[in-house]
Amino acid sequence: MIVDFYHLTAAPLERVLPAIAEKVLASGGRLLVVVDEGQLPRLDEQLWTFAKDSFLPHGRVNPEAQPILLSADPVAANGATNIALADGTWRDEALTFARTFYFFDAGRLDGARAAWRNLKGNPDAEARYWKQDERGKWVQGP
Repeated sequence: MIVDFYHLTAAPLERVLPAIAEKVLASGGRLLVVVDEGQLPRLDEQLWTFAKDSFLPHGRVNPEAQPILLSADPVAANGATNIALADGTWRDEALTFARTFYFFDAGRLDGARAAWRNLKGNPDAEARYWKQDERGKWVQGP
């Protein structure tokens, strides 16, 4: 399994998550996006309005029909093998997915560091760290 840690420093989640979701869909995959229950309506709205000329098929109801399922529960009811932890909170259920995208900002740095340390001891997990450079390009860190 691959776990990509995305440290949000230059761009907010609202701009980063749609790009990741588009890549997952383009590869034929499905995505489960997990956030705290209170954040679901805002995230749903952001995915509808992130670009005027683009559309990301997503939803919170009829989970089996959603290419991108928004949920507070880390359960792939849509058959996703990719999960995005979009609220900065690590969930061990992510380890059951082929690929995890874990987004966090400076306010969640301690939790991200703890998750990183735990994954480094897991021989089945490949943890990778990504951070934006001064031009906004994602670069892989040490």
